[in-house]
Amino acid sequence: MTIYALSSGPGIAGISVIRVSGSKTKDVIVNLTKQKAPEPRVATLRKINKINNNELIDEGILIWFPGPYSYTGEDMAEFHVHGSKAVVDSIQDIISKIDGCRLADPGEFTKIAFQNGKINLLKAESISDLISSETEIQRQQAIKIMSGKSSEKFNSLRSRLIKILSNVEAKIDFPEEDLPDDILENIHTETDYIRNEIEKILNDRRVGERIREGFKIAIVGPTNAGKSSLLNYLSRRDIAIVSEIAGTTRDVIEAHLNLDGFPVILSDTAGIRVSKNEIEKKGIKLALKKAKNADLNIIVLEPKSQDFRDFFNESAIKKSILVVNKSDLGVSEISNEVEKYNPLFISVKKEKNLDQLIDLIKENLKNKFISSEDIYITRERHRSNLKNCVEHLKNFQKKKSLEDFDKGAEDLRLAVRYLGMIVGKVDVEEVLGSIFNDFCIGK
Repeated sequence: MTIYALSSGPGIAGISVIRVSGSKTKDVIVNLTKQKAPEPRVATLRKINKINNNELIDEGILIWFPGPYSYTGEDMAEFHVHGSKAVVDSIQDIISKIDGCRLADPGEFTKIAFQNGKINLLKAESISDLISSETEIQRQQAIKIMSGKSSEKFNSLRSRLIKILSNVEAKIDFPEEDLPDDILENIHTETDYIRNEIEKILNDRRVGERIREGFKIAIVGPTNAGKSSLLNYLSRRDIAIVSEIAGTTRDVIEAHLNLDGFPVILSDTAGIRVSKNEIEKKGIKLALKKAKNADLNIIVLEPKSQDFRDFFNESAIKKSILVVNKSDLGVSEISNEVEKYNPLFISVKKEKNLDQLIDLIKENLKNKFISSEDIYITRERHRSNLKNCVEHLKNFQKKKSLEDFDKGAEDLRLAVRYLGMIVGKVDVEEVLGSIFNDFCIGK
């Protein structure tokens, strides 16, 4: 089956790119241009016509990529045409009428590239991340993964594990043969090394996931303290309803921000207080859950409402910035409980000390995002497979005697399998759908 799709962004543009891939690509070129395929990988000016009446649709650039030397590994072509909806719709409508051609599914071009061995699974994911990147740090991370350093690391560890497994299986297959002492010693030394390397990768403070998904900041505190006003200020737009009526915010309101190149998900939450209203109680429960799962909390108090210890445990407070809002109204006294956390006095209404608050947030971002180690994990899928690999290596290391090696071999096989699943070295059909469905149409 030959697939086609608009690969550039939808809407009016100077140029739109329509991509075609599959065995019928040459037929598409001939039908649309009334000429044979041009020289490979050379931009060629062609008139694009309707099939039946030779009516001119547009004039644009055609690039022909014969397989296997193409992005997908199949015959592929790109039509660079004027970016009007009428032109794009007309060309796609004509292609749809050619036998064996259909509109591509999301991410299908990249999925075919993976299946044809043009890229591995990590690179496929990094392409998706690059397309979705909104901040500089996200772009940089996607490019690093695309460069292949992560793939090289995981493939290297996997190759070393396979070598260990081959030595273990040699002992199982030929029990009467004595393996050299240095090989037996190397089995344990190598297993220790691989396990330590993976555990170092796992001990990364989830920097890769934070960069990819966004740093989670929850604005929490009692009712009517100015949480929604702070969200609107930091977002530079009116996202949340601001009212003097306590308990206005019932649900979690989120805003995605780019803070000096760092991706941030900022959440405004329901005011925390004792309430008999069932809907408000659910909102308060959500607020406390957000505070627990956030990377950073901004606890917003106001001079008349300084009680917060009853709602937050020590772990939530440790990852928090404590601010006292409405300081423009005057602060006669601050409780000892609040003062010991060195609160920042602000006024959202008067925009007092908000620059200092933003500086504190940025400092937290830098501390969380900066890592002395290379980043190899960007998704939960990677982390889960590495954890499973470590568990099977631990099981193998518990087997000390040669007689236990036949049992240990299965642990090694599973460890190899989990490492392979990260880069797509084994059957990973079950994860392909979730990965490629995140792509846009035409990629």
